[in-house]
Amino acid sequence: MNTPKLGSHVGMHGKDMFLGSVKEALSYEADTFMLYTGAPQNTRRKELSQLRIPEAQALMKESGIQEFVVHAPYIINLANTVKAETFQLAVDFLATEIQRTIAMGSHVLILHPGSHVGAGTKQGIRQIITGLNAVLTADLPCTVALETMAGKGSEIGRSFEELAEIYDGVIHSDKLRVCFDTCHVNDAGYDIVRDFDAVIEHFHRLLGKEQIAAFHINDSKNEKGAAKDRHANIGQGTIGLPALHAIVHHPDFIDIPKILETPYLPSAEDPKQSLPPYREEITLLRSPL
Repeated sequence: MNTPKLGSHVGMHGKDMFLGSVKEALSYEADTFMLYTGAPQNTRRKELSQLRIPEAQALMKESGIQEFVVHAPYIINLANTVKAETFQLAVDFLATEIQRTIAMGSHVLILHPGSHVGAGTKQGIRQIITGLNAVLTADLPCTVALETMAGKGSEIGRSFEELAEIYDGVIHSDKLRVCFDTCHVNDAGYDIVRDFDAVIEHFHRLLGKEQIAAFHINDSKNEKGAAKDRHANIGQGTIGLPALHAIVHHPDFIDIPKILETPYLPSAEDPKQSLPPYREEITLLRSPL
């Protein structure tokens, strides 16, 4: 029986850099993981030569981790039509992040589609398409996975239809994929608790379920349709363990990386210290219900 690929967001810092990321993933008994190539809220990046890429890749090979995914920083907003310099920064930095993703050995860069900041969804989608057409090429050995969004503020990507519209406008749309975030989809109004298969059927009609390159597995602090995007720990939110367990073990997606982004929890010994829950949550999701 196949087992799902499960991992979490991991850090990359200190002297070990990318090597430390792999070590952290292994400490959670993960077989995949997700990282940022630098701080998600700024453009400061260490040179690739400082990331210890060969050692990290060697440890991955030795440990049986075959793939990982990269998350683009939050500051990239391809949907911005209000400030030309913000849009240009987004395009340029996305191109840089794609090259860093490739250099590190991943084939998937997850991207928040963007926020239209008041200009309207249609205009924002057109701008996202313009930005993606500026960076995606036919020979790119990496795909950009548009993340499903909760619908907070002026976010684009709150519906599968909005993602399909982006696909329709992108010249090299074969270089696009989707990252399916369970908290975001729930908060956007899709009933993944009672009828995940119907949600996937809807997605498949619009985009094709083979377009899902990664899942973010998060419970939600909010009711379905709240459009708020507040992650909860596995089994402690409105989605619940049974629904998330079923998604993780769904036969159509067994080989797709599933990444936990759940909140850190207070330490039992020192409530002021927060600890990652990932080893326990990965074990919980792998175990039979």
